[in-house]
Amino acid sequence: MHTLTRSFDALDPRTAYGIWRLRQDVFVVEQDCPYPDLDGRDLEPGTRHVVLLDGDRVVGTARVLDDGDVQRIGRVVCHPDVRGTGASGELMRAALVAASAAAPEADVVLGAQSPLAGWYGTFGFVVDGPEYLEDGIPHVPMRRSARAGVAEDQASAVDP
Repeated sequence: MHTLTRSFDALDPRTAYGIWRLRQDVFVVEQDCPYPDLDGRDLEPGTRHVVLLDGDRVVGTARVLDDGDVQRIGRVVCHPDVRGTGASGELMRAALVAASAAAPEADVVLGAQSPLAGWYGTFGFVVDGPEYLEDGIPHVPMRRSARAGVAEDQASAVDP
């Protein structure tokens, strides 16, 4: 498996189709949450699509949005076939690299499904507000400070 990070205009049509198909299959069908996935934010010039590929098959994706003062990671999803294999960690690390490359001094935020808050915590995110419902699913806002991100990235670069 490998990751790529692209703007919307740089995505080839088959990869773009794979992204939206995976998001639909998991968020709308599997999680039974009909919502307007095509919200216009995929097209914004500052949006980066992080794609995890197994050959030419999209098995994971996340998008990184430029929200001005922060970078926002969202639409994080892996195909059921690769869950539990470490693929989601690979995807999240690539999303953090994309966020940091776009705005090294900016914090990174996301809305985590509440049961996944601990997992996001392993990447330096902390809960940053009260729980809320989004499409009937409990979520918590989370934030990773730019300073914490630099310290963690430097620590992970050191050989044990």
